Amino acid sequence: MERLRRTMMYVPGNNPAMLADANVYGADSIMFDLEDSVALSEKDAARWLVYETLQTIDFEDTEIVVRINGLDTPFGRADIEAMVRAGVDVLRLPKTDTAEDVKTVEAIVASVEAKIGRPIGSTKMMAAIESPLGIIKAFEIATASDRLIGIAIGAEDFVTNMKTKRSPEGIELLSARSQLVVAARAAGIAALDTVYSDVNNEEGFKAEVDLIKQLGFDGKSVINPRQIGLVHEAFQPSEKEIQEALQVIMAIDEANAKGSGVISLNGKMIDKPIVERAQRVLELAGISGGQHV
Repeated sequence: MERLRRTMMYVPGNNPAMLADANVYGADSIMFDLEDSVALSEKDAARWLVYETLQTIDFEDTEIVVRINGLDTPFGRADIEAMVRAGVDVLRLPKTDTAEDVKTVEAIVASVEAKIGRPIGSTKMMAAIESPLGIIKAFEIATASDRLIGIAIGAEDFVTNMKTKRSPEGIELLSARSQLVVAARAAGIAALDTVYSDVNNEEGFKAEVDLIKQLGFDGKSVINPRQIGLVHEAFQPSEKEIQEALQVIMAIDEANAKGSGVISLNGKMIDKPIVERAQRVLELAGISGGQHV
């Protein structure tokens, strides 16, 4: 079953209490942040704190992501070295503009893996795209490395570069979001949406989640535990959708049992896109779909 990434919760890397409690809120992925949420004077201390957290706390099946500082800073290479040594699941690259940005980080990661005896390729990566150039190059970025599990849009830098600002409707991000999702789907990796910073505007947050779900995003970055349940609720299929998906899977299983190459349900042919949508519905609902064609 494909890993769900409906929510990826930011946790500042310099906050010991939040690091220790990060797993209790039920986010699909936790992202410890060494970049924007950490002051320059605290970068080294935050790196050590996240390293120790990964070494001492069992986060069970929750995916652990660390957002590193860029290689254009004095901290990026040290972040990579420490987090690979700590056994992090995914490194999140900030401000990714080109495929070369991904390949440069990958080379450093591979060298650390080789040095410490960690299997080459076991440290995964995701790229945050935060500029007009990054959006234009999104597919090249998405296919730059087999390590990439997803790409994400970062809104604040993007809208600033576009000489505009965030709006409640998000019209200024519509084109960029659409292009990023298309690139992710073409590359076969996940697409993650940006954060919604007004944690007290629940209705606005729900509307944005509905929008990004309809666009095809796999999930959303969140900055407050209160947002997690709202995202999961929005992505939860309705009972009708679940039952329809189960009927599709049952029809496939029945056809397979009969050795029939023709699959139909209620007089309608079932083709590959319908099967894939049904499987996705059941994944979101946490239901095993059995064996399919």
